[in-house]
Amino acid sequence: MQLNKDDPKSVGGYKLVDRLGSGGMGIVYRGRSRSGREVAVKVVHAQYAEDPVFRTRFRQEIEAVRKVSGAFTAPVVDADPEAARPWMATQYVPGRSLADRISELGPLRETELRRLALGLVEALRDIHRAGVVHRDLKPANVLMADDGPRVIDFGISRAAENNPLTETGQMIGTPPFMSPEQLTDARTVGPASDVFALGALLVYTLTGRGPFDADSPYLTAYQVVHDEPVLDGVPPHLRTVLRSCLAKKAADRLQLDDVARELARVLPEEATDGPQTVTLSGDLPDPSETGAPDPRSATSPGRRGRLRPLWAATATIGVVALGLTAYLLTGPGRTGGDDGEGGGTAGAQTAVSRWTALPSGWQPWQTTVYADAERGLKKGITLLEGGFDSGPECQMHEGSVYCAGKTVLPMRLDGVTGRVDWRADGVPSVMRKRSYVFSLLGVADDVMLVEQHYQPEGGDLVISVIALDTGTGERLWRRTVDSASSHPYLSGDLLLVPDMERGSVTARSARTGAERWKAPLPPGMQCDPARVNEGLYLDCGPAKTAGKDTLVLGFDRSDGSVRRLTVPRQAILVGTYDGRLLYLEAGHLASEDKGPFSRIRLVNPDTGAATTTELAKEVEGTVTTADGTLWFTGTSGQVTAVSVRTGKQLWQTPTSLEQPSGVIPAPRARVVYLSSASGRVAALDAKKGTLLWESLPRAKWVNDLNERLPEVLLHEGALVVTTQAGDIFTLDPAHPERTSASG
Repeated sequence: MQLNKDDPKSVGGYKLVDRLGSGGMGIVYRGRSRSGREVAVKVVHAQYAEDPVFRTRFRQEIEAVRKVSGAFTAPVVDADPEAARPWMATQYVPGRSLADRISELGPLRETELRRLALGLVEALRDIHRAGVVHRDLKPANVLMADDGPRVIDFGISRAAENNPLTETGQMIGTPPFMSPEQLTDARTVGPASDVFALGALLVYTLTGRGPFDADSPYLTAYQVVHDEPVLDGVPPHLRTVLRSCLAKKAADRLQLDDVARELARVLPEEATDGPQTVTLSGDLPDPSETGAPDPRSATSPGRRGRLRPLWAATATIGVVALGLTAYLLTGPGRTGGDDGEGGGTAGAQTAVSRWTALPSGWQPWQTTVYADAERGLKKGITLLEGGFDSGPECQMHEGSVYCAGKTVLPMRLDGVTGRVDWRADGVPSVMRKRSYVFSLLGVADDVMLVEQHYQPEGGDLVISVIALDTGTGERLWRRTVDSASSHPYLSGDLLLVPDMERGSVTARSARTGAERWKAPLPPGMQCDPARVNEGLYLDCGPAKTAGKDTLVLGFDRSDGSVRRLTVPRQAILVGTYDGRLLYLEAGHLASEDKGPFSRIRLVNPDTGAATTTELAKEVEGTVTTADGTLWFTGTSGQVTAVSVRTGKQLWQTPTSLEQPSGVIPAPRARVVYLSSASGRVAALDAKKGTLLWESLPRAKWVNDLNERLPEVLLHEGALVVTTQAGDIFTLDPAHPERTSASG
């Protein structure tokens, strides 16, 4: 719906595009951040904003929803409960509600019901594990996205440990989908209430009417409390499980795991075009039926019985894990062996060969960027007072992890033990001033380069590039950057520093800071490093207006001589392929870096000659490329692989990761990894897209206000993972469930 003339133009920095709907609590808008991310912004009605009880309830709502993440829920990305009209922004999910779907097309077929029902079960499992009860699960609060349902609107959710703020006699919920205890004693409401609502919702989905429909909400409420559910039109093989969900006493209802198991057993699978058919089961399928190695035969001593995934695939790709426990199913061990584990069957031996050797002496560890350091500044210091932590930027280099960030002093961690070797100071010392921002430029030639923004009280912003010795953390050199519009970046052992005010770019030695060469920049243009560091390339465009094309300057590393190329303004450099620059072209209304993309452009860096390939269909998301493949990671956790040569989709796999990173390819293991804001990690087969495993959350908390993506770093055969909250931990990809040396 179009915006009304009285609607605000923006809320909390989000430009409002249109209305999505209006309810008793407030108005929901579709908004867009400066980076192009689309969100659903819920703004409460003005009359409620003045009610202190309501404002407290809304504050609780935000705190509750921030604990929830998963493939089938819409996570919170921003909020302000203290605003004049409190608001909350969640992930935008394109798709109509289940209520609209049934109103327009009638009840779902059983083959359609399977995907919906099992998705809702997993959504409720995520919600309950966060200590939250939804309390208002109904068709209007379920969105039908392309990759599965999404449960939305936690407007009346409550953390399980908190007492409800409602007064006696005040109902919270929608009567046809409320549990008896919600109507008789709200203090006893718990996860079983959502199971009751799930049963009522599934009856409605199958028949177009609820099990307690009546002419008035009061009569409906009476029937919920006293009458048996009406299951006319429900197939006989589904009545038992749904009747158990709708039991009057909470203790008599099925647990969610039991509901999932029964639904998976009786509901037919939906036909698919590829090997992504998924069934829900408490046990692993028989490998003789799947053609996959039997992970039970490869279970190591001390781990037997722990490999009980919530999901198991039964198609040609073999066994995969999709649930929240999601332990590894391809068997322990790795190329070169480690501790004598593994073996048992020929299939298990095949699975073993995927994983490469861990670093010598490796053990699982977890720490934070604020842990005490061995040398330099011992304690981590929060550098911004009243600011938001944007999380660390980290890079793996020769067995060590180097990090810096908005509230993170430059530091080095040992990749094997997690020990903080050293932490550097700022210029001037952070012991005297606190308004600093650091960003990591990179590590090369035994030097860590960081950019520092420092603004003294009452003074102008000072931007510097600082070089630190990787062995000791001591400062080697420092140079001031003259303009905030200049963006230094590191390529190999050269630091490129554009200076827009002087109209030149200077290349400096990373080790010494000495000038190597200087080249002119075109007047009247703003030149910035290309999106992906694939050499010495700057993207230039008119400083004050939007040009039709982008001028690309490519500099020779030895003397700074320049090559000029031209690409469409909507093209972004994402990597190289077959010696050519690989660009993706987006549509006119696309976001700057996430599409949707419609065309591949390959440009010869010497001649500027270009060829284009149309994508089979538009794709959007965070982009990574390697070895002739493009991977797109969407905000919902779905990963899509596309061939650079043909533009055709190779595979598409949903994951349950919220706010995921781009993928990190590990060619030797034939795996791609991605991580989430909560510190969950997923591993997918790079060729087939098979989801190999997902790990549990590891972040202490989730910073929903930050748009910086989390990272996965490769450390030989191990992974090092960072989160926006400053957590850093390591994983053995052959045993991602291990969190200690004995695990």
